[in-house]
Amino acid sequence: MKKIPKTMSTQHPDNVRLPFFAESPELGGEDEIQEAYYAFSHLGCTEQMWDSEGKEVDNFVVKKLLTKYESFFKEKVLGEDVFLTMRVPNPDVEKAEAKILLETLESIPRSFDAAKLVYGRDVSPIFEVILPMCQSAESADLVYKYYKNFVAGKQNKELNGSGKKISDWIGVFRPETINVIPLFEDREQFLNVDNITKEYLSDKDLESQRVFLARSDPALNYGSLSAVLFNKIALQKLQNVEEETGVKIYPIIGVGSAPFRGNMRPQTAERVAKGYSSVHTFSIQSSFKYDNEPHDVENAVKILNERTKSKQKEFDQKKAMKIVDKYSAEYRKEIVKLAPVINDLAKFVPERRKRKLHIGLFGYSRELKGIFLPRAIKFAAALYSIGVPPEILGLNALSASEFEELREFYPNIELDLRDALVYYNDSSPLLSDELKKKVKELFKDFEVNIDHRKFTSNAFKAFKEKNYTSLKENIMRAADKRGFLG
Repeated sequence: MKKIPKTMSTQHPDNVRLPFFAESPELGGEDEIQEAYYAFSHLGCTEQMWDSEGKEVDNFVVKKLLTKYESFFKEKVLGEDVFLTMRVPNPDVEKAEAKILLETLESIPRSFDAAKLVYGRDVSPIFEVILPMCQSAESADLVYKYYKNFVAGKQNKELNGSGKKISDWIGVFRPETINVIPLFEDREQFLNVDNITKEYLSDKDLESQRVFLARSDPALNYGSLSAVLFNKIALQKLQNVEEETGVKIYPIIGVGSAPFRGNMRPQTAERVAKGYSSVHTFSIQSSFKYDNEPHDVENAVKILNERTKSKQKEFDQKKAMKIVDKYSAEYRKEIVKLAPVINDLAKFVPERRKRKLHIGLFGYSRELKGIFLPRAIKFAAALYSIGVPPEILGLNALSASEFEELREFYPNIELDLRDALVYYNDSSPLLSDELKKKVKELFKDFEVNIDHRKFTSNAFKAFKEKNYTSLKENIMRAADKRGFLG
């Protein structure tokens, strides 16, 4: 069985500072090739997610890596020691990019050929793809079957009735099958993750299966506390799948540096890993890599690479969901009120990648007409930039006893919220008196970054006065103090 990587470098654009190799403020093209090498060779990440969504697809990434950094990849074999995993568009949701999925799958056998020339033996440098916004077992199965039957499978087709097969003409297509990693991002799929996973596994003879759980989109849709509990419920359900099927399940979680998006920074890596004890692979996003000292990043990655996952403590899911429903309803009310400001402010949050992020699954667009929001990074950045940590929205729905109950399901809740309250500005006119009162009730005292408070006050003043030069400047100053964009 192949090694299962524990640290996945990603291309999430949540960084304030630019990496030393960046040719422009927006990474893309050759920058991302160098980024993958840097993540492997210097930071110690064992996997790089390569995003095929919303940008011009570079189907020659394997060839470029193996030729440009030949000496490194001679030592660390791509596909055996370090891994490149494609994130592909989901045709069920992203109709305009559906055919990029087919282009990406077609590139996998060509990458195999490139690796064979370098290594002189059969090596599959790419053998897994991530399917975002996975809504059913069928969604993942279609990708699996398309590759097996129409990409690798076409090698057995005869060309002209002479008995000559495509493989006789073009050469063999390897690997013959790929692994599809479903990425779950919405409430319904989190709560049904066990049934979806079992259905997907039912007709396949697999020793192991990776399952990816999102952390940012559920926070955007239902609030940060809900996102944590959805993940913990899903992890508990996946433990049961492993026990029932005998297939080893290796969960991945997509955590960002902002407390709202996971609170995964070098300084908190051990705490976050303990909080998600049954997770095997953690994402290492751009802010983690570039907004911290390299030696701190390397040490944290080493800790994550050396840890061993353990069984998650079981808890009463129905009891947890009762609190989640109450909290998320209040969170949504708050967001509806703030949506116009969030959308206006998000326009001034800088871009960090030369691509359009995938559309996401924002709940309001399905339930309340006319309510749209930016993606999670810009959404969080907009609120942090005016002193409204999004983690506190919805808290006023909870009693002190309910908040205390949450500790049973989410032991890190107070530490994570205190990390968020460092960026709280109680003078913000966007905060209701009720919410300010609830914050004081739940946290008698907490640390606030004075400089960040000043920059957020300046940002909101500039926003109201339409002084956009000052607004951009203070958004960046506040982000620099936080050590992440959003």
